[in-house]
Amino acid sequence: VQLQASGGGLVQAGGSLRLSCQVSGLTFSNYAMGWFRQAPGKEREFVATIRWSGDMTDYGDSVKGRFTISRDNAKKTVYLQMNNLKPADTAVYYCAAGRGVYRSGSYYSHWGQGTQVTVSS
Repeated sequence: VQLQASGGGLVQAGGSLRLSCQVSGLTFSNYAMGWFRQAPGKEREFVATIRWSGDMTDYGDSVKGRFTISRDNAKKTVYLQMNNLKPADTAVYYCAAGRGVYRSGSYYSHWGQGTQVTVSS
């Protein structure tokens, strides 16, 4: 199983980025997908999750209204569109596959390697 996250980078505050996570080695359409992030010295934080069908999503309070999660089951890819980025969004972002739309990372069985997002002020 591989989850390959990409799309991170350096962006100014107020800017946008779109993260992608390409999945292989599992039946993608059977899994909910989530995005989490971890900043240096901080605990891992839930960002967003989407049900296998795409018809249910949930967001962390700090990103609600700015970030949008979506998926393309044909491409086995999940996306995170991040708008109006803030310096506080700086972190390594991880995608994960799990069996339901949960906020806790413990419900996700497969994790990607992470992609760095840095937002400058």
